[in-house]
Amino acid sequence: MRYCKKCVLPSTKPGLTIAEDGVCSACKSVQAKKNIDWRRRYVLLKEFCESIKGKNEYGYDCLVPISGGKDSTYQLYCMKFVYGLNPLAVTIDAHIKTPEGIQNLNKSVSSLGVDLIRVNVRPNTLAKIRREAFLKIGNPNYGEHRVVFSAVARTALSYNIPLVVWGEDIGVEFGGNVSKSSIDSGSAEDLINNDLFREIAFDDLIEGQVDENTLFFYDHPEKSLLAENNIKSIYLGFYQWWDGFKHLQVAKNFGFKGRLAGPLSGNIINYDNIDERLCEVHNWLKMLKFGFWRPHDEASYLIVNNYITREEAVERVNKVKYDFPFEYFNDFLEYHQLNEYQFWEVAERYRNKDLWKKINGNWRLIYELM
Repeated sequence: MRYCKKCVLPSTKPGLTIAEDGVCSACKSVQAKKNIDWRRRYVLLKEFCESIKGKNEYGYDCLVPISGGKDSTYQLYCMKFVYGLNPLAVTIDAHIKTPEGIQNLNKSVSSLGVDLIRVNVRPNTLAKIRREAFLKIGNPNYGEHRVVFSAVARTALSYNIPLVVWGEDIGVEFGGNVSKSSIDSGSAEDLINNDLFREIAFDDLIEGQVDENTLFFYDHPEKSLLAENNIKSIYLGFYQWWDGFKHLQVAKNFGFKGRLAGPLSGNIINYDNIDERLCEVHNWLKMLKFGFWRPHDEASYLIVNNYITREEAVERVNKVKYDFPFEYFNDFLEYHQLNEYQFWEVAERYRNKDLWKKINGNWRLIYELM
């Protein structure tokens, strides 16, 4: 296990590589962005937007998936006011929302003046899939990710909306596998095949557990069907420098607020992924598997965008990285029909013993961040 010398991401992060010079692929990707002609890319997207504007029979020029978070609020603002389109917002209702999540979504939609479609999949089906994903692969959010990508595509098909606007390609921004179509043209057509689903095929995960008649919104349309209907999906981050902190400043103008009680345990910021209650335990499981989680991602993103130094990041990450996200732990247990013993029995199966050792009865990483 090695750490990037520029940020604080480790070599154990899936899809990330660290070169001989000690710099990770995520940092190299960000460095390469400095050579991009961003004005040209703005013009490319602007011209495409002009070509589709006003031609949809339902009046919607593009579709923007939105959670009410800072980035999706920025995406909605951007497509309406920067590129001049009439966007339809689509949200996949969270299983257990936070007060901040409810307020931010409502404020975003009302302040920006857009129509919103809510997709609320059957709660019992999602709960079954989440439980199976936790037990089988230690990835309880697998089902959500599948629904978000698939339901958005299905909504675009239903209304024949020519453009779907996603935010950033996480492989580019945070390190990971990146499709050729994303690199070449900013296409998000391969979104359903990204690193979030690397452990197991969806059909194998749910086999014998879920009625197939309840899975419409989990079933992503074939690329050929989307192409036949001239529906294009893009990463907005391909066309402009992606900076979550700047997006935060824009989102605040439309009512966005960070977590009122401050950062959740293990976090160093209070304005990211705050809309629902089950995500934190999901992210904490990365710490057992790979020796990093939320604070490493947050700090690295602040480093590459020049908001903090690596030295500051190391201090902040080391202060909170062993914290457990207790705030919503009981919600997690109740939702997945687990008791504490069952949870820890499963969680410990995913602890990578090549990365961990016990010191005075406490689990600690063998390779500490320095």
